Amino acid sequence: MGHPFEIELEEHLPATPEQVWDAIATGPGVDSWFMGRNEIEAREGGISAMETGGQREEAVITAYEPGKRLATRTGTDEDGRFMAFEYLIEGREGGSTVLRVVHSGVLGDDWQDEYDALRRGWPFHLNTLREYLRYFPGRIAVPVFGVATGASGRAVRDALIAALSLPTPLVAGAQVHASPAGLPPIDGEVVWADDERFEIRTADGLYTFHQAPTGLALMFHHLFGPDTDGAETAWQHWLTALVS
Repeated sequence: MGHPFEIELEEHLPATPEQVWDAIATGPGVDSWFMGRNEIEAREGGISAMETGGQREEAVITAYEPGKRLATRTGTDEDGRFMAFEYLIEGREGGSTVLRVVHSGVLGDDWQDEYDALRRGWPFHLNTLREYLRYFPGRIAVPVFGVATGASGRAVRDALIAALSLPTPLVAGAQVHASPAGLPPIDGEVVWADDERFEIRTADGLYTFHQAPTGLALMFHHLFGPDTDGAETAWQHWLTALVS
């Protein structure tokens, strides 16, 4: 039996409504702060698609009002599962914007764990959107995804912290000077840190590392620099060697 859910959040963003719209309603914009590689048809009835790790998910655009509202809905599975997203944009004084996000739908039998993961994940993603709009306005990122499995979530996190020479305890505001093997150095600041994930902002990228209790390690990076050819392959090799 399916379990209906709804998550509603509101974020005050340092950008104009037009800038926020470009970030949430275009494929390159979403690539620059969310997950995967994205395609968005600019019309109601069009398709919004995300590809992550070779998996493609599609949704139909149910509302498309430039600068104001975007909504999508996936198809309904045999067990009644579906996902719906609504983004509402409201301009404020001083060139800022309030973005309201409503994520709803129906989850399956393991709904509690999935709902908790969604509820914890959304504040992080909206913070990444804030970082993107504040520090990389008008720029487009190359998304980098990586996944590997280690012995446990704690072991994965310890390995990441050691390999990146991160301070402990890991907290937002900490300075990072890392030299991951075979990759360009990472010099920047921790902008998010919780029990599951952490994110580092540099002059040319947003680097996210996520570890699950099962030992699954994920990376969602957004690279704005000029030299990104082969970055995803290189990061995948690094992560696999580190946690496997």
